[in-house]
Amino acid sequence: MSQKKLMLLGGIRYLLPAIEAAHKHGCHVITVDYLPDNIAHKFSDEYYNVSILDKDAVLHLAQVLEIDGILSYAVDPGVVTAAYVAEQIGLPFTCSYETACILQDKSRFRQFLAENGFNVPNAKGYDNMDEAIKDIEYFNWPVIVKPVDSAGSKGVSRVDNPNDLPKAIAHALGESHNGHFIIEDYLEKDGLSSGSESFYVDGGLRYNAFYDQYFDAEASNPYTPSAECWPSNKPESILNDVREQLQKVGRLLQFHTGLFNIEWRVSNGKVYLMEISPRAGGNRLAEILNYATDVNIIEAEVSKAIGESMPNIHEPNYKGHYCILVLHSDRAGLFQNVEISTNFTGEVIEKEIRVKQGELVESFAGANNATGTLFLKFNTRQDMDDALLHQSEWVKVNVI
Repeated sequence: MSQKKLMLLGGIRYLLPAIEAAHKHGCHVITVDYLPDNIAHKFSDEYYNVSILDKDAVLHLAQVLEIDGILSYAVDPGVVTAAYVAEQIGLPFTCSYETACILQDKSRFRQFLAENGFNVPNAKGYDNMDEAIKDIEYFNWPVIVKPVDSAGSKGVSRVDNPNDLPKAIAHALGESHNGHFIIEDYLEKDGLSSGSESFYVDGGLRYNAFYDQYFDAEASNPYTPSAECWPSNKPESILNDVREQLQKVGRLLQFHTGLFNIEWRVSNGKVYLMEISPRAGGNRLAEILNYATDVNIIEAEVSKAIGESMPNIHEPNYKGHYCILVLHSDRAGLFQNVEISTNFTGEVIEKEIRVKQGELVESFAGANNATGTLFLKFNTRQDMDDALLHQSEWVKVNVI
């Protein structure tokens, strides 16, 4: 039997566990993007310099190489292209191309939610600033302005005063691939924002690793998550509501089999689905879940992509309280080191530093500005919450 070929779109470090899983299956791994120095290309078997936003160019390459599977694993910009290529060639994918287009466009997704009876903030999409400014009376201020097609909280701003709207729109457009942005009412959240790595099998919701998010209020972008922790401390009644809504979305949009990254929040006692993307989440979410739970969703996602049998998918059983802490600097400078105090009460499972001493780092404006991650384990949720609320007392990212 010939060796199967798996194409992975992108080249960032988040792809490394997917490459490792594919190699365990004996796959030939092909990475594709326009940045030949990206780290994942050093671990793949073959690299091609093609923009992952050019879906027809990627399709042509996939046809020439006769690939057996394609993923945009934890790489948001490539999701629509991966869905398109899979549909054209007849490969397994998490959803249809049309569904991917809806999910990956925040404006279209808000419209879908509104039309199907879900809770949704007052929202509207635009492709030019003048039309948006004419609509200031449409919104209940404050509002959030963001690109319709970006991830990692890039280009996101809260606007309290309509006079500041043009600056926020310009910021959003600067991070947009397609020149579109969305404005929506700001939702005051009850407790922490939340999310999930969720896995569907033949459209049925089987696995939900619900997590809670922390944010650094002092960061240059306070809307970029600085930590995720498991399991969520939301009431089971809320989690069941989320499950029901996710299953309804999956039914309406005819999800197939695969991994989804979900973001949701509770406001005034109501659940709001904020984002659903047919990919693994950033910040290495699926990786820490291999420590924290008894289901290997990376293995499942790769197996699905190449048409092989998957491990048993069920709701996760947790082995303790786990957290990803996103290491970052609140100011630009030359990176020196990361200090972890001896009075830290948790367990450091894994410490990843992405920059070298003396390398320039930027302030924390988006997930791409992270200097690394810590995988942490705690005995209790209270210990974890205390550590996250008092990070400055035990961990420091030193820059000069």
